[in-house]
Amino acid sequence: MSKVSMTVNGRNVAGECEDRTLLVHFLRETLHLTGTHVGCDTSQCGACVVHLDGKAVKSCSMLAVQASGSHVTTIEGIAKGQDLSAVQTAFKEHHGLQCGYCTPGMIMTVTDMISRHGSELDEATVREELDGNICRCTGYHNIVKAALDAASKMGARAVAAE
Repeated sequence: MSKVSMTVNGRNVAGECEDRTLLVHFLRETLHLTGTHVGCDTSQCGACVVHLDGKAVKSCSMLAVQASGSHVTTIEGIAKGQDLSAVQTAFKEHHGLQCGYCTPGMIMTVTDMISRHGSELDEATVREELDGNICRCTGYHNIVKAALDAASKMGARAVAAE
């Protein structure tokens, strides 16, 4: 057993786990943050995407001990209380979900895209970077619309704040 400590959604947490425990299982089973989903355990579907030190990672492809000392943000940590993030709001407004299983990973991936590309995010980039996130229910059209809308709105807010 290894001791693991990290900051998750702004809160310092610690726990013990077997050395082979994946980050996704530590989040779900030890911390009871079940918004991060396990879809494939092979890092192909993207349902498990979280942010590790500000970058999107597939939490099924890394060990919890590898994340020790890091800052992790899960889907539960991107809203401000009851106020959804801009990306969550855009997914809701554009119906960028159906069954919802892939949605947390999609939202975390899109949030990362927007942090890197800002309002310059375009459809080709969204489609290319969503390649590692599988949705079995949609044709991705509304997910792409949501991503572009959120990027536009978040970019407008950044300009207004300057």
